[in-house]
Amino acid sequence: MNPVKFSDLNLIEPIQKAIQLAGYDTPTPIQAQSIPHLLLGKDLLGCAQTGTGKTAAFALPILNRIAQSKNYPSPKNTTVLILTPTRELALQIFENFNTYGQFIKIKTAVVYGGVGIGPQIRALQDGVDILIATPGRLLDLIEQNKLSIRQVETFVLDEADRMLDMGFIHDIKKVLTMIPKMRQTLFFSATMPTEIEKLASTMLMNPVRIEVNPVSSTAEKVAQTVMYVEQSRKRDLLRHLLLDPKFNRVIVFTRTKHGANRVTELLTKNRISSEAIHGNKSQNARQRALDAFKDGKIQVLIATDIAARGIDVDGISHVINFEVPNVAESYVHRIGRTARAGATGEAISFCDTEEKSYIRDIEKLIGQPIPVNRDHPYHSAAVESAPTLSKGKAKASIERNQNSRSSGGGARGGGGRGGPPKSAGSRSKNKKYFTGFKSNSK
Repeated sequence: MNPVKFSDLNLIEPIQKAIQLAGYDTPTPIQAQSIPHLLLGKDLLGCAQTGTGKTAAFALPILNRIAQSKNYPSPKNTTVLILTPTRELALQIFENFNTYGQFIKIKTAVVYGGVGIGPQIRALQDGVDILIATPGRLLDLIEQNKLSIRQVETFVLDEADRMLDMGFIHDIKKVLTMIPKMRQTLFFSATMPTEIEKLASTMLMNPVRIEVNPVSSTAEKVAQTVMYVEQSRKRDLLRHLLLDPKFNRVIVFTRTKHGANRVTELLTKNRISSEAIHGNKSQNARQRALDAFKDGKIQVLIATDIAARGIDVDGISHVINFEVPNVAESYVHRIGRTARAGATGEAISFCDTEEKSYIRDIEKLIGQPIPVNRDHPYHSAAVESAPTLSKGKAKASIERNQNSRSSGGGARGGGGRGGPPKSAGSRSKNKKYFTGFKSNSK
């Protein structure tokens, strides 16, 4: 039996075109199973972790319906509400909608806390088709009468179990009292504890239930190593490695777009040919960079996780995790860019003290330890012997460091999307708003 292709799914041509440009051909299991049901307007209960492709599983049918709809959002309203626990995930979902909806006339916005609320208020004043939000900032906007969710037709709750862990369950229940009872609801959770099952039962009507296991196996011909290094010496280590001729076609992964830009600047100063691809780059710019990489015109491609699955290039000698991903499944996707078509490859992860908990999660997922490579001039015995922080403490420390490195940068690299809407109630332009965006983050 031949596998399902995206071209087999009942998605409109502009979305098919965007999928093809992103480099996708075959949907993941959750996409293949979910999209046909969601196109019919059914509720869905999905048990799936980040890394299984669930964002596209709900983004594609949502974009398909919005593009065909003649209903425009009223001022301060939204047609689709996507609730997610963290700003990092909210931004990642926003980038996905931008990628898949680039040929559709649609208004999309993202709102989250920790940044000024003014630009977010201005972006919402004329109404948006799709709103991605974290619970606290969503409720702040509603309480200030800057947003109404009374016209929501599709509600997506993402990472419900993480919402529970972070104490958002009461906020979710409050949101549920404000949205119409007649709606399409999509509910995603990596695990299904009793309280999550109860919440799902109150939200969904005759849902389709889909369970998908995360990607956990790595290619056998990928030689994996971890290099313990102080955060301040990572750039020195990267430069040291890339001067070795055997590193002839390399992908370097960073956690954020701002980090990708910084690495590119470093390599340019050291006359190492490179390009970055991430959500702030135009489609043409990303394609030019990818073509140059494929043609051997540049040695290094720097990418964020949003681009990982779309990179399909033979002959990649090395994948370097300049920053260890905080989602273990992303590691599998990243290193899967090498050792393709029967070739061999090498995956190297730079790990500082805060990232050790992420390495432990990855080792648990793949079912094997990652060998340590101490044979380099920047090996840190202090990092290797340091205690492993809890995931919460590690995440908080990393975010503090990222914010301190990004401070003073304003909306640099925002692609000009930080401004308010220019017209209301119209799809005459493809408007996508990076609202309240003060520092480049994934």
